[in-house]
Amino acid sequence: QVQLVESGGGLVQAGGSLRLSCAASGIFIDRNNLGWYRQAPGKQRELVATITWIGSTNYADSVQGRFTISRDNAKNTVYLQMNSLKLEDTAVYYCALPASGTGYWGQGTQVTVSS
Repeated sequence: QVQLVESGGGLVQAGGSLRLSCAASGIFIDRNNLGWYRQAPGKQRELVATITWIGSTNYADSVQGRFTISRDNAKNTVYLQMNSLKLEDTAVYYCALPASGTGYWGQGTQVTVSS
């Protein structure tokens, strides 16, 4: 049974940082592309960042230069380092495998940015 478990969310002041983790079980991530998505209240889920199995990354314009996606295949985990957080980054963050969002999802972790 494949499971993705996100962690690391919380309440942070604007300008602060958080690091999200997504630990996979039941599947090895080393040959998969993974993605981070987010969904703010009243909005559609949107793609934030992706990382391919060879480590190539891509970001939404809104987070480019502030967020960094990475992976540790030995730990079967993907990360999202979020710096310079803004109020508009408040959302539930989900990891997805594959990155297209057509397969497995985690349960999400809440990120709240306060002023």
